[in-house]
Amino acid sequence: MGVDDVVNQAKQFLEQNKDKIDETLKSEQAEGVSDSVLDAAADFVKKIAPDAVDEHVDNVRSTIDSKIGNE
Repeated sequence: MGVDDVVNQAKQFLEQNKDKIDETLKSEQAEGVSDSVLDAAADFVKKIAPDAVDEHVDNVRSTIDSKIGNE
């Protein structure tokens, strides 16, 4: 089984389970997990990057957060 086979199987899985995946991504549990992960990632970037990018980091975090969870 090559990489192309794995990619094709993944595509088929996503197509066959699109509704379930969308439902899961919009769940309350996904909201909690995504908030924790996004907060940690944003805090990490803010600690190592210049302060000038903090606002950009917050905007990216907010955009991603709006796509995951139920809030």
